[in-house]
Amino acid sequence: MCSDRGIISNRLKIKAAIYNAQMFVNIQQSKLSFGEFLWSFVVHQPIQNTYQTIDQVPSTTALSDQMSLSLKKHGFKFVGSTIVYAHMQATGMVNDHLVSCFRYKEVKKLGQISQEFRSGN
Repeated sequence: MCSDRGIISNRLKIKAAIYNAQMFVNIQQSKLSFGEFLWSFVVHQPIQNTYQTIDQVPSTTALSDQMSLSLKKHGFKFVGSTIVYAHMQATGMVNDHLVSCFRYKEVKKLGQISQEFRSGN
């Protein structure tokens, strides 16, 4: 398995993925849902940043530090602040598109629609 270049070759990361799946189940059983747990860090509303240049976009924030620490306290492994912030960007918890990017307004609008849906308006 570890010799296949098409998959993760670090045995610790493979074991961590299996272990993290159990931690996910534990959170699902103790919280409303894993998504609710993660979105609670941004108060269930996407953060809309207004970066002008790519060098303004951080790789971590105080919030990703906080989420990383919480995940680690829940037993997760390989969930450092950089990985967590990348997850936040990828899932729309943070809009880090540059304001000049064609996707910026689209993602911002999606965040507003999502917020309206959650608030029942």
